[in-house]
Amino acid sequence: MFKLLIGNKNLSSWSLRPWLVLKMLEEPFEEHKLDLKSPDIKQQLQASTPAGKIPVLQDRNLQVWDSLAICEYLAECFPSAGLWPVNSTDRAVARAMVAEMHSGFLALRQQMPMDVSHTHPAPKTNPELQHDLNRIISLWQTQRHQNEIHGPFLFGHFTIVDAFFAPVVFRLAGYQIELPATVQAYVEHMLALPAMREWAEAAAQE
Repeated sequence: MFKLLIGNKNLSSWSLRPWLVLKMLEEPFEEHKLDLKSPDIKQQLQASTPAGKIPVLQDRNLQVWDSLAICEYLAECFPSAGLWPVNSTDRAVARAMVAEMHSGFLALRQQMPMDVSHTHPAPKTNPELQHDLNRIISLWQTQRHQNEIHGPFLFGHFTIVDAFFAPVVFRLAGYQIELPATVQAYVEHMLALPAMREWAEAAAQE
């Protein structure tokens, strides 16, 4: 059985991504949570994984760290699940979107940190934050328009792309950002997923 080491559900956007993939796979796994606010968290992390960071997936003697590496590994373990789009063009776009989320949107991360269990007034935007919000809205609108007939997710069915943007879904809802109808419908669909509700309920209990 897989073991997934994660951080606080209210705060750890990186932990949410592989956790959501495993839940959507309906694959049993053991969840082990570390309190990122603990005074000895650095020592706990160093004792748990050589990289000293979370999330970490353990599969027997294998440790996979970094959220993207974990999701890639799961895609290889479960090729029939379609965690990447089948079409090579769509797959290339999906990987580009995940890479952009993995390394970018710094203004969004800094000015709208994930806080699942609370709502906040919409932040005062500056050019950097507005650029990030506009970029995300544009990406989501494009994929929803192209894939609407195939299903309710960004590429029709659930993929790693949806998992990587799941923390943004919580952010947009929590900070009460006004969104175009297509994007708002996607946000509401994601929030209604049983796995997303389970994460939000656990975050509220922390």
